[in-house]
Amino acid sequence: MIGTRFTEYVPENSGGGFNDLLKIFLQLLTITSGDVNEALNWMNQLDRKYNLTNDGYGIGDFIQELKDKNYIKEEQEGTILSVTAKGEQAIRKQSLEEIFGKLKKSAKGNHRTQFTGTGDELNSDRREYYFGDSLDQIDVTDSLKNAQINHGIDDFKLTEDDLEVEERDFKAITSTVLMIDISHSMILYGEDRITPAKKTAMALSELITNKYPKDTLDIIVFGNDAWPIEVKDLPYLQVGPYHTNTVAGIQLAMDILRRRKTSNKQIFMVTDGKPTCLKEGVKYYKNSFGLDRKILNKTLDQAAKCRRAGISITTFMIARDPYLQQFVREFTKTNNGRAFYSSLNGLGDYIFEDYVRNRRRRVK
Repeated sequence: MIGTRFTEYVPENSGGGFNDLLKIFLQLLTITSGDVNEALNWMNQLDRKYNLTNDGYGIGDFIQELKDKNYIKEEQEGTILSVTAKGEQAIRKQSLEEIFGKLKKSAKGNHRTQFTGTGDELNSDRREYYFGDSLDQIDVTDSLKNAQINHGIDDFKLTEDDLEVEERDFKAITSTVLMIDISHSMILYGEDRITPAKKTAMALSELITNKYPKDTLDIIVFGNDAWPIEVKDLPYLQVGPYHTNTVAGIQLAMDILRRRKTSNKQIFMVTDGKPTCLKEGVKYYKNSFGLDRKILNKTLDQAAKCRRAGISITTFMIARDPYLQQFVREFTKTNNGRAFYSSLNGLGDYIFEDYVRNRRRRVK
């Protein structure tokens, strides 16, 4: 019988299952800097207010399943919990899906450019052989065909002039240093600015690992000083009682990029404030009031050094103060780089778009 059969509507049980709760839990882990106990306390509060679970599956069941599936582990029986390596990877993957969810799967490799040269992706172009071309670029079939045409079949010989080379697309390999500001201002004024920065860094690292495995990504944080951190440290990253030593961050980023044997080198800097600190010997020179000319000039000097070294700096500014934006414009002009004045919600989109765009260029 053709038509529509109507039946009584039976609503689904309220509350989510493990996968739904896991998404919330991973978000809370990022916000609490990897504190499992605090994240679970928040989950209990959310459950009481919004009925995340039902009578058949409670937060206790969820915690046990997290242990069984190796997302968390007990450090001290029943009291202290910590995130496992699997849990850390799950946080990075969720960040990638959240920020770069529209990415289509593609083959692993480098970034396609409009230039030809040494690469591993063939195109339809052919040309004559030049000294220095690798043997695997030679089109054997067409080269033999040229030899027969040029010399005849009876007296076959193959010369350099007969060789035909398959052209390949040049692909840029990029080294990126991501600088994250962890000065105290990243949590001032009731606004959490460090969590979006962490999520973006985790998403970017996961993107590079899976889509551009030949690229490199180094992550450094800067406050009074600057130091490198591992990707696995990102969920636990916290803001400290620091000033903003942008000079130290750029110097460390340049030291890292000097050791990278790649043609494209770039710095992404996520910050919300002005440089307020310098280190002079063992002492710190600090000034949080306005833009200090001494600190400003040192910072602009570093921007100029990066420009001379062929290292572009892209600044992602998550503050809207006009005088700070003016400083960023001057900094960007000195480096010949780029600047984005981003909201916290749009930070990941901006970084992704600029990252992909930069790899399509060839630095000479």
